[in-house]
Amino acid sequence: MSLQQNKTIRWGIIGLGNIAHKFAKDLLTIKDAKLQAVASRSADKANAFANTYNAVNAYSSYEDLVNDPDVDAVYIATPHSFHKSHTLLCLTHDKAVLCEKPFAMNLEEVKEMIALAKEKKVLLMEALWTYFLPHYQYTLELLKNENYGKLLKVEADFGFSRPFNESSRLFDKAVGGGSLLDIGIYPIFATLSTLGEPDHIEASCTSFNNGADSSCNMHFKYNTTTEAILKSTLVEDTPTTCVFTCEEAVITLNRQFHTPTTVTISQNGKEHTLDYTGDTIGYNFEILHFNQLLREGKTESDIMTFDFSLKLIKTLDKVRSLIQLNY
Repeated sequence: MSLQQNKTIRWGIIGLGNIAHKFAKDLLTIKDAKLQAVASRSADKANAFANTYNAVNAYSSYEDLVNDPDVDAVYIATPHSFHKSHTLLCLTHDKAVLCEKPFAMNLEEVKEMIALAKEKKVLLMEALWTYFLPHYQYTLELLKNENYGKLLKVEADFGFSRPFNESSRLFDKAVGGGSLLDIGIYPIFATLSTLGEPDHIEASCTSFNNGADSSCNMHFKYNTTTEAILKSTLVEDTPTTCVFTCEEAVITLNRQFHTPTTVTISQNGKEHTLDYTGDTIGYNFEILHFNQLLREGKTESDIMTFDFSLKLIKTLDKVRSLIQLNY
């Protein structure tokens, strides 16, 4: 069912950690959208979050939020291992769902989520926000149109160093912690969205004592001339750039390539840099896209499609199998 084009989309948020704060902050910048409700297992946390971002309602259970008739869409920002169950909870109550990446823990879980969304005819999308950022869309157009010839190589890394903390979600293998699902997904995303699925994958990893992967190195092979070299790590600060080498130029998404950043084009010994940084964190772009889908009565994004989410989780599963990482 399509909504009025000027209808205010009323959001709920499930899971109130760091990324939820970023999402809520950018939500405040969007006209015709508001934070209707937030939910945490902790009433104090829910109330504090609601006060900070002007939410109408604060709940101490996720079930109460999905039963709120004034919530149109729910952003799920809980740990990875809960994405499937919380998505199914929302869909069962006919709430449109924007679920944080990775969509779920494995291919079978993602298939189950998509199947229910299709059955209920309710909008569902994986929240891989980089896809919607202007600098990334600009780069995709350059590559799609082959402005600088064919794409030959992708080199992307995402790494930072954090002291190991077994109580932190980031290092907790039981909830999908480790470098691959948390940040390795970004270099893989950059490759799949430009080169597609590889013909062959090589991968290796190092691990913490609890079995969570501390770093992952990946080599995607397409043919004799096309490849991707990717890395994720929680034990080293890396440039966190994405470099697309084409036949006639090199396109570099500079530091923190997954966020609004600068793009440098190097050709014939000359460099030209475009600045795509802005006033927001960058989550507003995926929110605006999702809001419009909801208003138009769409049940699937034409950018972050179900097919792409399936390819992404399939690739993550293949890498996990190669490095013998089991959750």
